[in-house]
Amino acid sequence: MSADIVSLHDPGAGDVDRRDAAWYWDKLVQVLVFAGGISGIVCVLGIFVFISKEGFGFITNTMNFTEFFSSPEWRPTSDARPTYGILALAAGTASVTGLAMLVAVPFSLGAAIYIGEFATGKVREVLKVLVELLAAIPSVVWGFIGHSIISRLIVTMFDVPVGLSVLNAGLILGLMAAPIMTTIAEDALKAVPDGFREAAEAMGATRWQVIWRVVLPAAKNGLLSAVLLGIGRGFGETMAVLMASGHAINMPDSIFDPVRALTATIAAELGETAHGSDHYSALFTLGILLFAVTFVINLTADIVVRGRGKR
Repeated sequence: MSADIVSLHDPGAGDVDRRDAAWYWDKLVQVLVFAGGISGIVCVLGIFVFISKEGFGFITNTMNFTEFFSSPEWRPTSDARPTYGILALAAGTASVTGLAMLVAVPFSLGAAIYIGEFATGKVREVLKVLVELLAAIPSVVWGFIGHSIISRLIVTMFDVPVGLSVLNAGLILGLMAAPIMTTIAEDALKAVPDGFREAAEAMGATRWQVIWRVVLPAAKNGLLSAVLLGIGRGFGETMAVLMASGHAINMPDSIFDPVRALTATIAAELGETAHGSDHYSALFTLGILLFAVTFVINLTADIVVRGRGKR
């Protein structure tokens, strides 16, 4: 009876309650989304603070900057004179990543152009799923492929004594980076308005002329960001490079030389290093360097994407 009286005197009470509940739910979702977004920033800052704290002592007390960046000798466990030179490690990382980009960029851009501009219907959907499946393969599986299959092919095809080399690691790393580059490049091509294509075709341009003269220039910032993110992916890869590169401290003279990467050095040595030693701190200093380089690469890619959005 009382509920009927309330409804008679205030027929909009139920609507007000529902609006209040919706408002509270909206605020709750806003808080959760904000917390999720800010947590990523907090985690990144926490990682940076942690590795900086562990490596700061080596940087201020032990590190010789000239030797660190210019010497190819990495002998942190030497009893006579420990040496902490990363030139050979940096050269190994750069050579593997550079070769990987030579493999991944044409492959990923070609796949993105075909999926975005030529494939239709089920063919497009199947290819997109396959690309995503390639991105989901664990890096250790790629490492096994490089160690067991690609290395034998290299030895057989090029008649070299060892198949674990820059070539092997570059091929594996290129195949690993290609899927994410393909996905981002395809999104960049899809972002080009259809009016651009229609206008070019109305002027008599062929399909390839539309892609080469219109679509690719319009999507160049997005394609560049895809390449930069692929470089960041390759620069920070660890396990596959460790298994496929030969893990030898060496200044490479050719693509058939074994090398050691910065990331692989950290993974291989950190577990057997005394906590708090100079060697331990030096490995965290390598982590600081890798963090800084990957941060710059990703920041550059973000700036490129923002520049595309403003245009």
